[in-house]
Parts: sequence; C-alpha cells; structure tokens
Amino acid sequence: MERTTAGWGSGLLGVIIFSGSLPATRVAVADFSPMFLTSARAVIAALLGATFLLGLRQTRPLRNDLLSLVIVAAGVVVGFPFLTALALQHITAAHSVVFIGLLPLATASFGVIRGGERPKPAFWLFSCLGATTVAASLSKGATEDRWWAIFSCWPPFYSAA
Repeated sequence: MERTTAGWGSGLLGVIIFSGSLPATRVAVADFSPMFLTSARAVIAALLGATFLLGLRQTRPLRNDLLSLVIVAAGVVVGFPFLTALALQHITAAHSVVFIGLLPLATASFGVIRGGERPKPAFWLFSCLGATTVAASLSKGATEDRWWAIFSCWPPFYSAA
C-alpha cells in the first residue's frame, strides 16, 4: 500500500473511532463520574501505549522533550476527556459535536502561536468556513439555557446552588 493511501486510511480510521467518543461518553456519564471515566481512559491508553512502545522497541524520549510531552498529555489525556465528560452531563452528544467542529481551527491557531507552523491559505479558508458554519448552527438553535449549560461545568462558573 502506498504511504499516501495508508495515511488517508489511518486518518479515516481515526475519524471513525473519534466520532463514537462523544456519544459513548454521554452514555457513560449516566452511570459513572467524569473523574472515573477520565481515569479509566487514561489507564487504558497507558496500557495500550506501553504495549506498543515496548513491542515495537521504541527509544525513550529525550530529556528536553519531556516538558512538551507532559503539556500535551495534560490536555489530551486529562483535560479534554474530563472537560468533555463534565459538559456531557449537561448537553447532548449532538450539541457537543458542534463545538468539536471548532477544534481544527483552534489547533491550527495554537500551532501557529506555539510551534511557528504556517498552514497554507486553503487550510485557513476552509477552517474559517467550517467555523462560520458551526457558529451559524449555534446561533440558529442556541438559547441562553444551552449556553449556560456549556459553561456551567467550568469551575469558575460552577455553582453548587
């Protein structure tokens, strides 16, 4: 198989797997706490990662890469799953997918700010077009209650009352 074809196939598989993540999390938060779900996901990912790293005999990361790995792990392994699980206690998986539609633009923006990446103009065009579509879908069906539900899970806005 060509590398390009394998890359597209891997990307498609990733999208298919990720597309089930939010609905599965929504179902899971009905019976489990967001902290438990985040911990369980992290342990499963660590076991799979360790198995593949050891099985494929990969070298250890360099010492000067550890801080970057910790920052990425904090967001990818803890932050995103935990905040997603908290949010999915208050909104449907369908509504959460709308916000996930903004991730490519946010990721590219941080890539430019932090990593000095320079995506091509076509990427920015389609990212902004997608973000505009997401914003339009939000404004069409958003109510004050939905907006509050989204932010009520974030600690500074959280009220136990």
